[in-house]
Amino acid sequence: MNPDTKHRFTPLFIALGTIAGICIGTFYTSHFSTGRINIINTGSSKVGYLLQLIDNNYVDTVDMNTLVEDAMPQILSELDPHSRYFGPKDAEEASEDLKGSFSGIGVQFRVERDTVNVMSVIHGGPAEKVGVLAGDRIVTADTTSLVGMEDTEIMKRLKGVKGSKVKLGIKRHGSPDLQYFTVTRGDIPVASVDAYFMMGANTGYLRIKNFGEQTYAEMLVALANLNIEGMEGLIVDLRGNGGGYMHIAIQMVNEFLPAGRLIVYTEGRKSPREEFNSDGRGSFQELPLVVLVDEFSASASEIFAGAIQDNDRGTIIGRRTFGKGLVQQPMNFRDGSVVRLTVARYFTPSGRCIQKPYEKGHGEEYEQDLLARYERGEYFTQDSIHQEGEQYRTSLGRIVYGGGGITPDIFVPEDTSEVTTYYREAIYTGLVHQFAFAYADENRAKLSSLRTASRMEQYLRGENLLEKFAQFGEKHQLRRRNLMLRKSRRLFERSIYGNIINYVGEMKDYLMFVSKDDPVVIKAREVLDGGKSFPTLPEEE
Repeated sequence: MNPDTKHRFTPLFIALGTIAGICIGTFYTSHFSTGRINIINTGSSKVGYLLQLIDNNYVDTVDMNTLVEDAMPQILSELDPHSRYFGPKDAEEASEDLKGSFSGIGVQFRVERDTVNVMSVIHGGPAEKVGVLAGDRIVTADTTSLVGMEDTEIMKRLKGVKGSKVKLGIKRHGSPDLQYFTVTRGDIPVASVDAYFMMGANTGYLRIKNFGEQTYAEMLVALANLNIEGMEGLIVDLRGNGGGYMHIAIQMVNEFLPAGRLIVYTEGRKSPREEFNSDGRGSFQELPLVVLVDEFSASASEIFAGAIQDNDRGTIIGRRTFGKGLVQQPMNFRDGSVVRLTVARYFTPSGRCIQKPYEKGHGEEYEQDLLARYERGEYFTQDSIHQEGEQYRTSLGRIVYGGGGITPDIFVPEDTSEVTTYYREAIYTGLVHQFAFAYADENRAKLSSLRTASRMEQYLRGENLLEKFAQFGEKHQLRRRNLMLRKSRRLFERSIYGNIINYVGEMKDYLMFVSKDDPVVIKAREVLDGGKSFPTLPEEE
């Protein structure tokens, strides 16, 4: 073969060699790869291809939508304890508490003995307009019986599109037959400021249950009214407040800080550091301030408390907070579902991250942390609080700690000196609540006429309710124990009276009653009355 002919066939030889290589590779892959998928070996490709394989080849028919919905939470649980997935049906409900309103009939209810009992009717709401009363029992909604139904299902039956109607079948005390009321659903305000009132002549009290869309506006209204009543010092109660919107907490803290103070900053792998500072426009920059927290105070509550503490603006009292310092960003899908993905961490002004430690994929251990605190005695003695985090300094130079939650400036332990097994069993079985509800229902007219919490308390103290409860308990398999009943007398009275007042009156009435002997509130009032709410550097430092 001459050179010219040889060069002319070179491309053909290369093509034949390439084809032969592909055939040989395919042969060995099909015979010796033990079923490995021949795709780019990346996580996203593997997950997508796995779903395709299941859809095309699985032995039984699979609902792929359901499979994906079930897989999403599992994937996110491997990241951190607070990244969450909400399906289309749950996404709106998950954010409802933080919105300013929702569409419904305007009642608060409690399920007792499988029956929906109306605890209160929202003033000016749809239910009040047609004559629904506190104490009514809602038996049916349209043609559906609500008896024995779960709370979530009941809510779905009572809520609905604004302007839609629902026909309620109601059993009213003293009436043998069902009465029917057709309610046109409307916008129901969701208040996040539980209550506010004056304690004595000078101290204002403000209880906030979460940080929602309207919380800042509600706080301003509350503070303006308290100011008119002569407020010279303020207690902000964030116990049990699980958080909410960060920007709302920032707006609220801004009311108490002078200009140029760092409130909080966030930072993440893909999120550059972003700082939020006070603008000096707050109306209460000099007001003596105490903030109450506990182990259920989390997220935005910790931003609020951390900013007050690190800027030495007020005194934090109670027990160590939950320790949630992760920032979630909502990301929406076209079907209405939402992923709340952690994108950054919160840092207080001193630079500490308040997120408590966690191990990826071990959500159960993370959720058990509060129980672990209880078992090691953290709720009862300050020395049991584990300060394993790095030390930081406030604006004055006071030492504070990172590593999980906000440790209060003044620790107030949980008092268990009067707790007995009889009292604990009465509470945990729900018998105290059942007794209080039954009594309130039977005596609603009389109690409502007394109007104030103090007058209701005075009346209840003459009703011999502890003896009546002991008899009630015996009828419900709670063995009477007289010595324990006497030892826990104050606790029983507080719980029974408080629940009755709550069922008949408003949250404000209930809080006014229970705050009188609340050791955390008592300590807060001592600090304010003594003019010691503004922190100072300890002498030894």
